[in-house]
Amino acid sequence: MCRVLAVVCRSCDSGSLPSHGEPGPPERRRRRRWLGRVTAQDKHAIETRDLSVRFGEVPGVLDLNLAVHVGEVYGFLGPNGAGKTTTIRLLLDLLRPDVGEVRLFGSEVRAGGAALRAHVGFLPGDLALFPFLNGFQTLRFLEGLSGREAKLRDQLLERLRFPLDALKRPVRTYSTGMRQKIGIVAAFQHDPRLLVLDEPTTGLDPIVRDAFIELVNDRRAAGRTVFLSSHVLDEIDRCADRVGLIAGARLRMESTVSELRESRPRTVVLRYADGRRESRQHHGDPRELLDQIPRDGLVEVEIRPATLDEVFRSVVGEDTR
Repeated sequence: MCRVLAVVCRSCDSGSLPSHGEPGPPERRRRRRWLGRVTAQDKHAIETRDLSVRFGEVPGVLDLNLAVHVGEVYGFLGPNGAGKTTTIRLLLDLLRPDVGEVRLFGSEVRAGGAALRAHVGFLPGDLALFPFLNGFQTLRFLEGLSGREAKLRDQLLERLRFPLDALKRPVRTYSTGMRQKIGIVAAFQHDPRLLVLDEPTTGLDPIVRDAFIELVNDRRAAGRTVFLSSHVLDEIDRCADRVGLIAGARLRMESTVSELRESRPRTVVLRYADGRRESRQHHGDPRELLDQIPRDGLVEVEIRPATLDEVFRSVVGEDTR
């Protein structure tokens, strides 16, 4: 690693990074062998079986069984310390489990090696960049590590509203939001088959968050898979096909967003002509409620499903009781 950094440092003065070149014949053969095992029959981009890890006496993740389908956006939710980041590190072989296994596109993650990781885009929650590189050098360097062409880079920079003149400035001069944009571009730029994103909208303004949601939806439309861990429930609500909720190191709930809402009571607000306002919770068919409520003086009925925020709070609350 020191030698790599030395090469990068020497290239900084010239404003460009050294070419990483094409992978040699052995590496190309390894990638072809791995790609040959990935067929249309692979239904799961991510699969874990009885995955567990402890840090001494403290559980990190316990008995985790996930099956994330190819081409879906999977939202991964949980309170602080629940095991979200630990799960991501296990998925990417950055942390080894005590028991269990992880498979990406049917291949055991450790056995897949660099050939497998070339098809994964990762944005960590604790993003750290080389402060002495400028934005362009950072993206070129990370492109080289992936071993794949950054064919989406220019359009990503445009859609995330990254000022192109800032690419020539050292990363250490960037704001939190600018650094996060660089991290998003780095994860997406080589068009990976799987994106693993940990708190991806940290530091972004609302307009750029909207652009990020559009990027995620576009990647799904292109058949890519997104594993999205976030505390921002609204963005999960807007783009996820399914949601997994982890609490206390265990997966507590897994469902589609619509099914999660249906599993929780609706909020019913009744407004009357004399100014009275009543609020109640209702399970089941909302049409049944209309036969139960008093109608004298009733002027308005508002029925809304539980929000993802309410579902999250209720499940986490149940776990801590």
